[in-house]
Amino acid sequence: MREMKIGGFSERLEAQAAARKALLEKFKPKPTVRAEGQFETRAQRKARELEEVRAKRAAEKEAARIAAEEAEQARQEAMANDEELQLQLKRDERKARKAQAKAEARAKREAKAAQRR
Repeated sequence: MREMKIGGFSERLEAQAAARKALLEKFKPKPTVRAEGQFETRAQRKARELEEVRAKRAAEKEAARIAAEEAEQARQEAMANDEELQLQLKRDERKARKAQAKAEARAKREAKAAQRR
């Protein structure tokens, strides 16, 4: 024997509507769970890392420039304090002047000789 169904036509329609409503509720988007902290996007992280690299390179470049300036200053100071080096520089300068005067005299003589011919 068949069991007797409880309720009439209107109750079946209500149950069908409730079931359809429950089915549609499954497809509705649910609110997502947000984490407590602020997260940075990939672009923000990349920009931050790029700025860090640039700052690091600028600091290294500045340190290298300062070191080069100090080395140059030390070299100049050592050169000024080195008497033998100063004498050598004077000798080299005098030799260069004499060589230039000698070359000019030779050129003058050759010009006179060329004029006579």
